[in-house]
Amino acid sequence: MSSELLAIGEVARISGKAASAIRYYESIGLLPEPLRVSGRRRYPASVVRSLAVIDTAQRAGLNLDEIRLLLRTSADDPEGVELLRAVAEQRLPALREAIARAELVQEWLEQAADCCCPTLEACPLFDQPSTLPEPQFSLR
Repeated sequence: MSSELLAIGEVARISGKAASAIRYYESIGLLPEPLRVSGRRRYPASVVRSLAVIDTAQRAGLNLDEIRLLLRTSADDPEGVELLRAVAEQRLPALREAIARAELVQEWLEQAADCCCPTLEACPLFDQPSTLPEPQFSLR
């Protein structure tokens, strides 16, 4: 990327983010306010990397406060890497639990898909409901 300033449309095109998302990230402090040239936003090319960090962190399940902390660390600051490690270590147990839950449900659904029982009363899939995890939400 060059040192020239980019218009918001160019940043959106390069990053794959909508201009409205870029403006939103500015409004909540994830991205610094851009320079204004004749009233139009102009961004340094480095904002594309910041948007990539935001996108990757969101896909990994980090919340906006955690992402904000990551973005505030400087490139030559080893504390940024340590912060990323700490956040990842904190998030991993919940993810592992969610994967285990999903695997139990997948196994049950695969058995249900292969079920040839004539009625639900005769189906052994409902004999031990405790083999499935408790629901995470209620439909009430």
